[in-house]
Amino acid sequence: MTNGRIEDEKINQIREAVDIVDLIGEYVQLKKQGRNYFGLCPFHGENSPSFSVSAEKQIFHCFGCGAGGNIFTFLMDIEGYNFVESAKVLAEKGNVPLDVEINKDSQRSNMPAGSQQMIEAHDLLRKFYHHLLVNTKEGQEALEYLLKRGFTEETIEKFQIGYSLDSWDFVSKFLLKRGFPAEFMEQAGLIIFREKDESYFDRFRNRVMFPIMDHQGNTIAFSGRAMGDDEPKYLNSPETPIFNKSKTLYNFHHARPHIRKKEQVVIFEGFADCISAVRAGVENSVATMGTALTDQHIQLLKRNTDQILICYDSDSAGLNAANRAVNMLQDNDFTVKVALMPDNLDPDDYIKEFGEKSFVSEVIGASLTYMAFKMHYLRRGKNVNNEGDRIQYIEEVLREISRLPNAVERDHYLRQLSSEFSLSLDALEQQQRQVFFAERKKGTLPQPAIQKKMTLQYEHKLKPAHHNAETKLIAHMLKSRDMTFKIQQLLGQTVFHVDEHQAIITYLYAFYEDGHEPDTSFFLTYLPDPNLRRIVSEIEMMSVNEEVTEKELTDCINQVLKYEKLLKIKEKQVEEKDAVRRSDYVTAAQIAMEIIKLRKLL
Repeated sequence: MTNGRIEDEKINQIREAVDIVDLIGEYVQLKKQGRNYFGLCPFHGENSPSFSVSAEKQIFHCFGCGAGGNIFTFLMDIEGYNFVESAKVLAEKGNVPLDVEINKDSQRSNMPAGSQQMIEAHDLLRKFYHHLLVNTKEGQEALEYLLKRGFTEETIEKFQIGYSLDSWDFVSKFLLKRGFPAEFMEQAGLIIFREKDESYFDRFRNRVMFPIMDHQGNTIAFSGRAMGDDEPKYLNSPETPIFNKSKTLYNFHHARPHIRKKEQVVIFEGFADCISAVRAGVENSVATMGTALTDQHIQLLKRNTDQILICYDSDSAGLNAANRAVNMLQDNDFTVKVALMPDNLDPDDYIKEFGEKSFVSEVIGASLTYMAFKMHYLRRGKNVNNEGDRIQYIEEVLREISRLPNAVERDHYLRQLSSEFSLSLDALEQQQRQVFFAERKKGTLPQPAIQKKMTLQYEHKLKPAHHNAETKLIAHMLKSRDMTFKIQQLLGQTVFHVDEHQAIITYLYAFYEDGHEPDTSFFLTYLPDPNLRRIVSEIEMMSVNEEVTEKELTDCINQVLKYEKLLKIKEKQVEEKDAVRRSDYVTAAQIAMEIIKLRKLL
């Protein structure tokens, strides 16, 4: 990693101005446990938190995948920035003046060239379509159409809504003239190849354009809406190397800070409903992109909140989709609520008919708990005045009550059933227990979440003695420059036997020789290799005594020196076998004596 033209003093100013817990808290739901904060790692899928952030040391480390670093490397890893881009963003967050130029054309380090060009083309078209809509005569009709449908200028600007010209090849020529390769633009779904004359034509023509952003705010796709009776009503980008519906949640990049603040996310089925909800003030809103809720969506949401409110259409398809989503979320330990739309309206139509305030208070504010929704859902199509339907409904509700982990909740809904149908509470409780044991026997009940103490990676992985000695020495070296040079003197010409450990202390010697005080978070900016940063962040999370005793220090040094002698003995043993194979018994005897002497030194 390079600091480019940024001075060390400026880097330290930025580090002191931006707290790592606040920064990572924008991406990960963190909860304090002891001295550190823990959450689900944003760099790999997991169900139990192994991602640790130290406010005291201003570093992070994942004990699952090994990711680690400081505020700069976190942004580099999660956003794909280079160091200068990361520093620029953090300086703005911390109100630290930083006069550096960023090459806008530079490719993200973790992104293939083709994907980078696809994103650049989408971003360029987003700006172009938006300009056409709000500033040109060609876009006037589309603008009037949106304003009549209740869109405000503020909404149009926020969601960067635009207009595509009524032309077959304007975009094709526009992109090709700017050097975007036709094959990449076709893969990106922006243009289509016509075999008849081997030419390209535009996918989107004469439509209101809704850009779709990824979770970092890059434009990755479009949805074009016809203004008249043209079919299809919505024309969407196909799935491409940069656009995967199963991983994308519309408006997530805008909603994320509001989700963190409100500790809840509201999920809609389509982006039109999401836009209307945001316009009504429900800013923690996201939407799936024409697909059911997926495991990838759940992983993303889990890192940001554990409370979800589903707001789908109230028709049969919408309720079925909500039921499937509720089941998935409940199984993943979310607290789930469902907002029911009245009269078969979707959220967009409801807001148009009854207004924004009514939507917030009468729909979002009146949302049902998981069990209340289940009871509503199971009641559909049943006549509870009919004995058969009534018994079936009660049995289905008891099965759902059996899935509730909270005893108070179970009691509440059993009493509700008892009151509504004039049934004995004792009989319902007995029946519910029978259902519970039957379902548990079948293995259909969700397993209760077991709260386990966080077990650190270095505590449960058995490593050779010399490896553990080296990590302990590095841990103390990171805390004290005097201790570092004392250990260097004690080692003499001996090097650490783990190559990564030797590389780390070599950088650490240089770090201290440059006049820096012990500061692991700052030292991480000196390490060019992400693997070395991972190791340092893991070592820094170790529990070691603040003051190292002479005995502990001597023992660690002796383990390193002892391993060097063991390696020498193995080398001599190979030489001895080679001499015996050559029938050179005199040399073999001499080597055997050397091995004996080396063993005495152990």
